Amino acid sequence: MIKAFKKFFRKDNTARPFAGIAVDMHSHLLPGLDDGAGTLEKSLEMIAALGDLGYRKLILTPHIMGDFYRNTPVGIREKLNLVSAAVKDKGWEMELACAAEYYLDEWFLAKVKADEPLLSFGDNYVLIETSYINEPFNFKEIIFSLKAAGYTPVLAHPERYTYLYNRLDALQEIHDLGVLFQVNLNSFSGYYSPAARKVAEKLVELKQVHFVGTDAHALRHLEILPKAAANPYFKKALALPLRNPQL
Repeated sequence: MIKAFKKFFRKDNTARPFAGIAVDMHSHLLPGLDDGAGTLEKSLEMIAALGDLGYRKLILTPHIMGDFYRNTPVGIREKLNLVSAAVKDKGWEMELACAAEYYLDEWFLAKVKADEPLLSFGDNYVLIETSYINEPFNFKEIIFSLKAAGYTPVLAHPERYTYLYNRLDALQEIHDLGVLFQVNLNSFSGYYSPAARKVAEKLVELKQVHFVGTDAHALRHLEILPKAAANPYFKKALALPLRNPQL
């Protein structure tokens, strides 16, 4: 294990600032499916680290992108079963589930219109992402199609999309469409950029953060989390009616 996490699943509340969140609903821990954990060993290291921080349930969300990560619900569930069995063998008290982080492209809209079942979590939430630099031309159509199909869209890390920087009106418009927002915890540390941190903090001020997630792809992302917890906006975010504990 890395130095930042010296125990497997601490029993006390020291160094466990994330116990109040309890559930991480955005991570890339399933091995070999995307740009996250490459092996089962890496998956287990990250699960142990998250347990030490206070998490007790992880919803694992590999990328699904039509032209790059062509994951399927069947393949994702197979990897979940593999990791779950390994966690059980170690005797760890960690609940695991799976969903996906869907990239909004033409393949995704086709799935929705064809009524293909999507990997959702909680109350039929579907985690979605867009290009970091370009807004999808058919964003509203996709959102309306998702809602018509009975899903509630959750936009992953809205603070990281450069096309939304200095555009609070655009963020408000997305929110008004019925889209929930999930902020990456490491945004509070400035890990991605000062601009991403600023947007994350503004969303907290506006009380428009519905979920928080680690978006962890590797151990380095988990090493930074304690720094994020030191930001006053971390505590302000936890004071919001976040939906993580309900999962």
